[in-house]
Amino acid sequence: MLDAVVVGAGPNGLTAAVELARRGFSVEVFEAKDTVGGGARTEELTLPGFRHDPCAAVHPLGIGSPAFRNLPLERYGLEWLHPELPMAHPWDDGTAAVLSRSVAETAASLGVRDAGAYRRLVAPYLGRWDTLSQDFMSLPLTALPRHPVTLGRFGLAGLPPSTWLMRRFRDEKAKAMIAGLVAHVIAPLNGLATGAIGLMFALAAHANGWPAPRGGSQAIPDALTAYLRDLGGVVHTGFEVRRLDDLPPARAYVFDTSPTALARIADLGNVYENYRYGASVFKIDYALDGPVPWTAEEARRAGTVQVGATKGEIDTALRRASRQGRAPEAPFLITAQPSLADPSRAPEGKHVFWAYGHVPHHWEGDLTDAIERQLERFAPGFRDRVLARATAGPRELVARNANYVGGDIACGAFTGLQVLFRPKLSLFPYGTSHPAVFLCSSATPPGPGVHGMSGHNAAKAVWRRLRATDG
Repeated sequence: MLDAVVVGAGPNGLTAAVELARRGFSVEVFEAKDTVGGGARTEELTLPGFRHDPCAAVHPLGIGSPAFRNLPLERYGLEWLHPELPMAHPWDDGTAAVLSRSVAETAASLGVRDAGAYRRLVAPYLGRWDTLSQDFMSLPLTALPRHPVTLGRFGLAGLPPSTWLMRRFRDEKAKAMIAGLVAHVIAPLNGLATGAIGLMFALAAHANGWPAPRGGSQAIPDALTAYLRDLGGVVHTGFEVRRLDDLPPARAYVFDTSPTALARIADLGNVYENYRYGASVFKIDYALDGPVPWTAEEARRAGTVQVGATKGEIDTALRRASRQGRAPEAPFLITAQPSLADPSRAPEGKHVFWAYGHVPHHWEGDLTDAIERQLERFAPGFRDRVLARATAGPRELVARNANYVGGDIACGAFTGLQVLFRPKLSLFPYGTSHPAVFLCSSATPPGPGVHGMSGHNAAKAVWRRLRATDG
């Protein structure tokens, strides 16, 4: 009998498997797709030589993840590459706010009236990323906080809606930049704890940047898999699990799946019937004949570019997709330019480019024209650079990753108490009603992103149970 079986070879499932194998437990992983990766894959989607990330591309919380930081992934080929600027947020007048490694540069880009407010906002947390991220990303507490005062102060600033955080600023640039940061998790701007989301992304940039792995996002699961195998773990691909009986006997089963898939496979009944999935995205991967011709010079140097002129425009786009069931006419876009820092991603002189806008859950339309109108607005002549494009709406996203239920790339809506308690109202979110079955996907805290912390936290719950039964 194995100690643990993990279902799903995404970053969280692989991290959970590694953490268990490091502690001497026998572990096997079963993945439905023919390759590992989950939401971190790299493929030639458009033309030969253009290596795209079909799902996640930039990883603000990856390089500074407490889970990844303690693993020797660089020995297995993971190398982080940094663009000159982590993020830029352009404006119609050709200027841009920036999120830089430098707090001073970031503050200056927001204008004279808000520079001081931004510096005061981030100052209490500078130099404390390691302890803050460990404490914040381990909530609900899987260990005692290392720095409870800093965590408490962060909670006071971050638990209210992001709209409260924006009251610190007077001009539109800072408000729009914060709104864009919150929208990375498709959360309504007035939602509970959305201030913490925006602030965490900003602090991540100042502490470690927003890099991308050399060669593409696939490098992360590939490194985790190689390390797991060196630890004695086994990974099976092309093995779809429909019932718990499909798996070999084990003392624990750990699922990197959606809660509804877990309930179906493990026959847990309707335990997750109140779990809500959120809006989706419509994503386009581009092969370009040259760099994106952004009007704002800062955007030409940034790995990530947020496209949405004002807080109001961003809020309208989010509300239409998540609450009104309509695709926005002027979608808020998150775009990535990985080949700026990693020329190996495209043939010489060419570029890969990644963009998505928000759409309703299970939406069936085509947002290509609306996305490209937004891009042309801030980068005139963009369409002339397009050699090929690969589009993916909710249906295509689900086909790539079954955890994206209805196209929800966050594996669960960030609304109401579900922001704080995922996938159910419990201080033990990784356990289930079955004592040997656990959940480790991004439906559990700390939520979406390629950082492995949901898997890391779930592994703690698993090894505590295994040691208890050993005793």
